Amino acid sequence: MSYVMGFVAAVPTANKEAYRRFAQESVDYFKSLGVKRMVETWGDDVPRGETTDFHRAVDAREGEEIVYSFQIFPDKATADAANEKMMNDPAMQDMGAKMPFDGARMIFGGFETLSDLQSEGQSAYIDGSVIAVPTASKSAYAEGIDNYFELFKEYGAVRMVEAWGDFVPEGKLTDFKRAVAAKPDETVVFRWIEWPSKEVRNRAWEALFAHPLIHQGSAIFDGRRRIVAGFVPIVDA
Repeated sequence: MSYVMGFVAAVPTANKEAYRRFAQESVDYFKSLGVKRMVETWGDDVPRGETTDFHRAVDAREGEEIVYSFQIFPDKATADAANEKMMNDPAMQDMGAKMPFDGARMIFGGFETLSDLQSEGQSAYIDGSVIAVPTASKSAYAEGIDNYFELFKEYGAVRMVEAWGDFVPEGKLTDFKRAVAAKPDETVVFRWIEWPSKEVRNRAWEALFAHPLIHQGSAIFDGRRRIVAGFVPIVDA
């Protein structure tokens, strides 16, 4: 299965175009490391939560927006080799010095793909989500994914990816575990759903919230600590 490197960051609103250019200019570099697809998205519908949310996940400040991004590698071995090279690569160090945001608050991790289900259609809007799932419930969680996708596909979704935490480091200021208040016996899951438009997504969720299957699945994990938001792709390479 493929391997996902997931990232969430807080970027000054005024730096949106600078961030888009920065990301676009890095595509060839990451492609040379084996990345199959690289997506950068800009926060569009990022709600505040009672206990957790994307804003708190990266300690976002006034005048900053949430960026949700991911890189898909063909496998874990390729991702590991890429990460090892980047650690001492001058090109990566130069790239880090040019980041138009506070990288110290960015959260990142490596995730093994549990499922990557696709339908026909182009992606133009993404629901990004991060949850904490009891590690012992991995099989039960994975078993329900196909049924979920059939339901989402019925309402217009073009892709759904679920990725299980493999390398989720603890950070000094922020990290994925703190983002969802993960407990010692829980694993972080990085997941997203792709839609052909925001309008299709909004109509779908109106119907999906009333569907019993949605609520059955949430019993496996604590939905109160889930962080979820809608994002517009600004780079999809």
